[in-house]
Amino acid sequence: MGIILSIINTIISLLVFLIFIYSLLGYFLSPYHPIRRILGQVIEPLLNPIRRRIPPINGLDLSPLILIIILYVFRALITAIFRSLR
Repeated sequence: MGIILSIINTIISLLVFLIFIYSLLGYFLSPYHPIRRILGQVIEPLLNPIRRRIPPINGLDLSPLILIIILYVFRALITAIFRSLR
């Protein structure tokens, strides 16, 4: 069980890092830059459902922040479920 939790924590931490980098690069790089396009292929499918439900507020896109919160809540739920199974 500990290995599975470790893998889930690592994947979620990696996703949060990629979301942060993708959001930060949006201010500095063109949307057609290869690094941004590769990250977009991973991150955009996760952000699009959130963007459909919550539009940008005064030009500020909150979907990356909301996705990070969802990932942390998911990690907390999975951790609680696995710890209750012990």
